[in-house]
Amino acid sequence: MVARHDLTTDPGLQEQLLHARRGTAFFARKLNELSDAELDGDSLLAGWSRRHVVAHIGYNARAIARLVEWASTGVETPMYPSVAVRDEEINFGATLSPIALRNLFDHSAMHLSVEWRDLCDDAWHHTVRTIQGREVPASETVWLRSREVWVHAVDLDNGASFGDMPVSVLERLLRDITSAWSTRGTDEGLLVKVTGTELTFGDPDAAVAVAGPLAAVVQWATGRGTDGVTGVDAEGRGIAGQVPAAPKWI
Repeated sequence: MVARHDLTTDPGLQEQLLHARRGTAFFARKLNELSDAELDGDSLLAGWSRRHVVAHIGYNARAIARLVEWASTGVETPMYPSVAVRDEEINFGATLSPIALRNLFDHSAMHLSVEWRDLCDDAWHHTVRTIQGREVPASETVWLRSREVWVHAVDLDNGASFGDMPVSVLERLLRDITSAWSTRGTDEGLLVKVTGTELTFGDPDAAVAVAGPLAAVVQWATGRGTDGVTGVDAEGRGIAGQVPAAPKWI
């Protein structure tokens, strides 16, 4: 009989799985608060309705489950054949009936959770490949899903905020984003400071820093608004109107 608990014994991975599942539950709650008619409304993402966001999250779970199956079986099963196919899938999902769209989310999330649950410790170290072409251990799939559900719960534009996210999720998200900027060289002249902490990222010689509480800084870094962040000069003084647009993340 298959175990009804996660097979992994790694405490760090167990904590990450908990955050991913809590993020999924949070997304589910914000989705369930929306009426069927409200699914037709705009999301916070340009060109996407709430339907697109829900479809994306549903198909994303299926895509990540394919990576987990790859790690389990050794048979290569890519997330998607191509980015174009992924985009077509999302656009199709957005046309589903409300009940079908909700079922897509529910069933795909459950399937992914079961795939994670039944993956043995050794298989978590097996290498899989993301749609961006990065080769990562299967354990990375947990974070890939976690950031999707937490961030896109906000994109439903139904009252969720970055302040609802666990601090550890926010910190890792900010490290991911600033690392991507650094890799592309798009953080030149940009310093990011999280007030009340030692968290600082970017160019230490930048003339102007972007500063604010952790949740506000992450919101800005993901391109979802500047509320709560300010431009700060080298002496730590606020500069009106000096909050630059965040570089592209993904």
